[in-house]
Amino acid sequence: MIMKKLVGQVTPEEKNEIQTLFERRNGLNELAKILTADNSDLYEKLVKDMGETGSKFQNWWDTMAQKYQWESAENGNWEINFETREIFLVIPEN
Repeated sequence: MIMKKLVGQVTPEEKNEIQTLFERRNGLNELAKILTADNSDLYEKLVKDMGETGSKFQNWWDTMAQKYQWESAENGNWEINFETREIFLVIPEN
């Protein structure tokens, strides 16, 4: 069982920023599934880009959480509804 609680909303610009990072991260993850280390130059670029994108993604969440003072939970994480720009705290219930 999972509990979802509405904790805030971001601006259209902020939503666009995280949506771009979200889509980029997913695209890189898909590329990582098919790319082998045989092409070392491309593989190194992919690894570097995945690291940078992951950092930017986490930094966005950290910055927004601090800016808006979102509620958090020990085992929880936030997620965004891209259509409504609403931020939810998602907590797994044991």
